[in-house]
Amino acid sequence: MALPFALPNFRGAASFSATEARVQLHEGIAVFTSMITQFVVLIFVWVLARSILPVAILGAIIFSMFTLGQRVLNEAAYVRVDHKLNELYLASPLTPESYFLGIAVGVLLAYLGPILILVAIAVLWVAFTPLLAVELVATSLAVWLFSSSMGYVLSTLFRDMRAIWSYASILYNLFGVLPPVFYPVGLFPTALRPIALVMPPSAAAGLLQDALRPGVLSSSDVVLAAVALAVESLVMFGVALLWARRTAQER
Repeated sequence: MALPFALPNFRGAASFSATEARVQLHEGIAVFTSMITQFVVLIFVWVLARSILPVAILGAIIFSMFTLGQRVLNEAAYVRVDHKLNELYLASPLTPESYFLGIAVGVLLAYLGPILILVAIAVLWVAFTPLLAVELVATSLAVWLFSSSMGYVLSTLFRDMRAIWSYASILYNLFGVLPPVFYPVGLFPTALRPIALVMPPSAAAGLLQDALRPGVLSSSDVVLAAVALAVESLVMFGVALLWARRTAQER
């Protein structure tokens, strides 16, 4: 039996990622509807507060990366609860770590098209600097890593798909919309700003807003957001790897 602290083994991850991406792409309606919230928000911002449109566009990209975790949660739970295919996958040479990572990367690849549409819109409307471009890539990947890892761990805690759909939707929309992701961080109550800056979606959005308009965050706020985002993403990824191995051993 593998020790829980052994180095992760990603044997088969690339092949399983490609397989999962093909499975996800068969659900064309799900891929299409994944952008509805973002585009509805952008339309409202265009009409009502066009001056913050660049902020909203960057926030839409971050929100899209964050909600990929909900797709991972739904897919991992669906495979386990409805079809019990996880037992078949994990009985193969595919390692538990590769099973988790394959789902996460496969979902990312399948939903990358709509996200790239938002990136194209950002290129047209946002005044990119090299720093902002680098931060957009880095923060997006960090948010995806955190969200997908959290989604996988949560997927193992449910036994009813109906409960998953309702709770997952509330969770991901609550933490992706209520904090300052689509709107300027300066509009968030000052006393509560540190709380927003330790939440991965709003931490990423805050860093991008500061890169877009330097001075939006204080230097201490920038450090808080950057450290929180990096640490939480890496820790949650580590937890997901250990949890994947543990739940596979307990099947």
